[in-house]
Amino acid sequence: MGGEQSVSRKAIDELKQQIPLLDYLETHHWRPVRRLSRNRWMGLCLLHNDHKPSFLMDPSQNLFYCYGCGRGGDVIRFAELYYQVKFPQALVLLRQWRGWAPLLQETASFYRMQLHRHAEAVAYLLQRGVRSPELIEHMRIGYAPGGCLRAWLTQLGYPLSALRQAGLVTTLGYDTYIQRIVFPLEGNLYGRSLSALAPPHRFLPGTRGGLYAWGQVRQYQDVILVEGLFDYAVLWQAGFHNVTCSMGNHLNAYQFRQLCDGRRTVYLTFDADSNGSGQQAAQRLAYRLREQGLNARRVCLPEGHDPNSFFVQGGDAPQFQCLLEEARL
Repeated sequence: MGGEQSVSRKAIDELKQQIPLLDYLETHHWRPVRRLSRNRWMGLCLLHNDHKPSFLMDPSQNLFYCYGCGRGGDVIRFAELYYQVKFPQALVLLRQWRGWAPLLQETASFYRMQLHRHAEAVAYLLQRGVRSPELIEHMRIGYAPGGCLRAWLTQLGYPLSALRQAGLVTTLGYDTYIQRIVFPLEGNLYGRSLSALAPPHRFLPGTRGGLYAWGQVRQYQDVILVEGLFDYAVLWQAGFHNVTCSMGNHLNAYQFRQLCDGRRTVYLTFDADSNGSGQQAAQRLAYRLREQGLNARRVCLPEGHDPNSFFVQGGDAPQFQCLLEEARL
């Protein structure tokens, strides 16, 4: 039996009523450009590389149609196409968006309050080259000490079942994130462990979302793409505000589509690992971007370095600017 049959039609209709399509589109950085009759709107399509507004949005019907790529439907169909998932996964994503956004916001706020209360967290940030209060505010960086989030959220009225479902609390009832620097993402949280005994990277279940801070970065003609959030942090702190992050060197389909949503030059600044994996990934991605008509250049860091270690070990903005100018086709 398919996912659509196992969920009642009533439940599907209720979900669509609870999530206005316009609200959902706007949180994905869609903007209405031209108003038509009967309060309908046209804008650039988020589903393909659109250069003139071809995406029709009808808020009264909660429906969309794109005259450019010929696709249309309701909010569930949009989630399917945007994230390239099947119907059941689209329902999960929409339920998460509807129910978990306030919960994740509350969690991120709690972790931000904890950051300066824990000397080990501040020391770790300094060790990774993160010094600017403006940067900490911009990235909304927090700290999960462990052992106190569950009590805080249940006190605010969130049921334990919701915390478990969101992945914030384990099946045994303990905080999932313990001794981790936390970065809020689009519908997720990334936690970087301070301890060498725990897995370094942790995300909540579900999609990791798109390119980091893409809504602010997509306006630039030249974009710097890095693998990790600490790479992003040191570059942004050094004044390179045209930087974004894919959280790994393999982009998902949604991230790739974002990079290709306009004509731009992309500077692929992946890790210069000793095994060559970062540069190989950059080479493959550069080829795919060029196929889409973009100008892709590979930035060659000194061997063994990533952007974070480059700055931590004495590199500065003019030196990094030279690396950008020397970037290979």
